[in-house]
Amino acid sequence: MIVETQELTRMYRLGASVIMAVNKVSLEIKESTFVSIAGPSGSGKTTLLHLIGLNDRPTSGKVFFKNEDTSLLSHRERREIRLRNIGFVFQTFNLLPTLTALENVELPMALAKIPPKLQREKAIQLLEAVGLTGRLQHRSKELSTGEMQRVAIARALANDPLLILADEPTGELDSETGYEIIKLLLRLCRTHKTTVVVATHDERVAKASDVKYSMRDGLITRDVGL
Repeated sequence: MIVETQELTRMYRLGASVIMAVNKVSLEIKESTFVSIAGPSGSGKTTLLHLIGLNDRPTSGKVFFKNEDTSLLSHRERREIRLRNIGFVFQTFNLLPTLTALENVELPMALAKIPPKLQREKAIQLLEAVGLTGRLQHRSKELSTGEMQRVAIARALANDPLLILADEPTGELDSETGYEIIKLLLRLCRTHKTTVVVATHDERVAKASDVKYSMRDGLITRDVGL
């Protein structure tokens, strides 16, 4: 089991109101599976991804990563797990606009203190693998939305993560490009043995999943029949 959550809860206060973004979510995510979490905007999908990815701490409950209770870890230890084991793909890409595609992919490896020569070699390989051989030196404003998402996926793979968390990866893309991104994520799961968890509105992603969950009002249910 790569991820397990137990009674995971995240509450926010908004004035006098309390928003239950994630409400006692317990789930298990096996290695090398493609998991989708579907639900409307505001259902808690993104918050759940941030909790699983150790970018946020729960109000209550626990996240286990490879059977380790992450609530017992320091900020530095959680950061090391994120850096070396988890890749993030965001709907808005989160590329640094002053860097080239190549430099954006190199960045996580630089943070992990990979030697510069190896950074460059691996970044080139990853960008070639996602079909961007001729776009290495282009900055974000010179790339299409589909190309930016491919750079984001290459960056997520930079440190050979065990887990990729993707938040609406097809949300900003046209239908054809979105389909290509789905195929790319599936290929990563099947050939690299990477666990992929996708929060999505896209029914095509859900249909391609090994396991499908649905969220509404912070609550999660596992869909049967997949």
